[in-house]
Amino acid sequence: DILLNSGADKISVNSAAVRNPSFIDELALGFGKQFVVVAIDTKNINGKNYVHLNGGRIATSIETEAWVKEAEERGAGEILLTSMDHDGTKAGFDNELLKKINDNLGIPLIASGGAGNIQDFIDVFQLTNADAALAASVFHYGEILIPDLKLKLRENNIEVRL
Repeated sequence: DILLNSGADKISVNSAAVRNPSFIDELALGFGKQFVVVAIDTKNINGKNYVHLNGGRIATSIETEAWVKEAEERGAGEILLTSMDHDGTKAGFDNELLKKINDNLGIPLIASGGAGNIQDFIDVFQLTNADAALAASVFHYGEILIPDLKLKLRENNIEVRL
């Protein structure tokens, strides 16, 4: 209740949800699915994607696709998927994984990890049908200006508020 009363529209849970999956159920039941974003850090190990904890530092034996499905079934309203293999590289999002996940997902997917230029955003929306894309350093350091990004997305028929 404190979160909602303080103005939060959503809450993102990651490692705590992996350690206690019923936490997702509790949040969804208590506040509604639209309130629950399950953030997932994933890394590819020997051709399979596995969930990682604590900002990608601790590996688990949980396959990413299975965890995404379980999170959705438990009441996640959105999935925030960060490819730790791409995060910080500025080499583009992990579009192959994002498409694979999104093709089997019934809730919104937020792409994270790898944005380096405006084309990376265009690609993630056009190639994966992601609902949103997240980036940090490219905005913090002025490498991409948000108004420029929004205009280019609009020019490429990607819905965005200007």
